[in-house]
Order: sequence, then C-alpha cells, then structure tokens
Amino acid sequence: MGVDHYENFPVASMLCPPALRPAVAAIYGFARTADDIADEGDALPAQRLHMLAAYRAELDALLEGRAGSSNWSQVFQPLARAQQRHALPGSLLHDLLDAFEQDVRNPPYPDRAALLEYCRRSANPVGRLLLHLYGIDGEQDRARSDAICTALQLINFWQDLGRDQQRGRNYLPHADLARHGVSLPGLTPLHDQPALRTCVRELCAWAVELMHEGAPLAARVPGRAGLELRLVVQGGLRIVEKIAELGHDTLRNRPTLRKADAPLLMWRALRMNARGMA
Repeated sequence: MGVDHYENFPVASMLCPPALRPAVAAIYGFARTADDIADEGDALPAQRLHMLAAYRAELDALLEGRAGSSNWSQVFQPLARAQQRHALPGSLLHDLLDAFEQDVRNPPYPDRAALLEYCRRSANPVGRLLLHLYGIDGEQDRARSDAICTALQLINFWQDLGRDQQRGRNYLPHADLARHGVSLPGLTPLHDQPALRTCVRELCAWAVELMHEGAPLAARVPGRAGLELRLVVQGGLRIVEKIAELGHDTLRNRPTLRKADAPLLMWRALRMNARGMA
C-alpha cells in the first residue's frame, strides 16, 4: 500500500478485487493525509501534532458513530463507508496515527528493536487491515503479514537514506552504526563512506530475511489479490537489488521501480512457490 513511506506498495491496483477497492482506497487516503500532515509543508512540530490530534478526534468520532466536523471530509466519508461495510479494527488506524506522531517527534532509534517497534505501528497495521478485508485471520498469517510489511518499511528506509537526511531524520539503528564505527548523526550529517555502505548492506540483508519469512503468505491470499501480494514482495526485493547495484550508496542515489522492471517482477511473482520463493 502506497503511502509515501510505503511507495513500493501498490494501492487499489487492478489486481485488487473490485468490491474491496473502495475500502483499500479509503485506508490509503486516511494514511496518506495523515502522512502529509506529519511531513509536508512548513508547519512547526507543535502545529503538526495539534493537527494530528484533531485528525485523531475525527477518527474517534467516526469509530464511535458520532458526527465529526467537516474537516477532512474527503478522507473520513469514504473511511466511514468502509467502516460500515467492513468493520475495520479501529486500533490499527490509531496505530498509524501513533507512528505519524512519532515521526513528528523524530526520536533516535538506538537499536533494531526500537525500529521494529516503530514498524509495528507504521507499517504492520496496513497489512493487517488488508488481511481483515480478505477475511484472513490466522495467527501465522498475521505474523507473516507483519514480516512483509516491516521488510517493506525497512527497505524504504534504506532506499530513502538521502531524502530522510534532508528532513533531519535518521532511521539507522545507532547500535549498527556504532558497530561499524560510523559516527552517530547529530550536528554533522552522515556522509558516504565504506563503513556506512557496509552497514546499509547488512540492514538490507536483515530486511530480505524478514521478507522471506513473510512471503509464504502470498499462497494464502486468494486470486488476483494473492498475485498482487507476490508482486509487492518481489518489488521490495527488487529495490534491495537496486540498492546493491548502487554499492549501497543511497545517501546520494535513490533507486526506484520503473516500468521496465514490470516483466521481471511478474515473472518472479508467477514463479513463487508455496514457501514464497521464486
């Protein structure tokens, strides 16, 4: 699903069952707008947090069946229809807002565990909401969905290293940087160096491991939606390949998926077996 964080996710694509496309689009609109509040424009952090609090109040009103304000009606009217039809778990929508608030506060991430905790609220709710729409509710399925979504979030971090530096954000775990002898980002921003590239390479390998853990979920999702999930998995893995092709220098270069990648991704998606491997 393609909030700017997760732009390697397709959103309400042609492979999504038509009956579910309005709900998927509504979830996307909800997350996209909150992400814009957290990231876009020139507002100060206190102003962003105030707006996110007002946005959360609109969500509370929707979930409690109360009339909200006219603010963000283009978001909450479609979301209300999706909620009425599909009974979306409100806690997952609140988790997304928690993550956007965390982005505004821009905390350090001392280790991988802290980063995983962030992904639990920033990425994993997206997958769980989609599982809910597809009527898939097994514990193992949720765990695999979490692994895929976390992997995609991590890949997006390593893909966007330079862009995040420009925003004054750093998602590289400090423990990993210290282990490679890379100075923690502070007053002096990160700069390209062999040690940093080695660190990024190891973090990419971590994301790939998580992706492989979750990939068997694609065999559990029926029909065209299952093919879409296979393409999501292969898209994330393809970005990692492109990061490697750049020598893991994503401070100065940002790899992206292009139309020319589509045949390869489709071929790999169709070759995935029940274990999720191509």
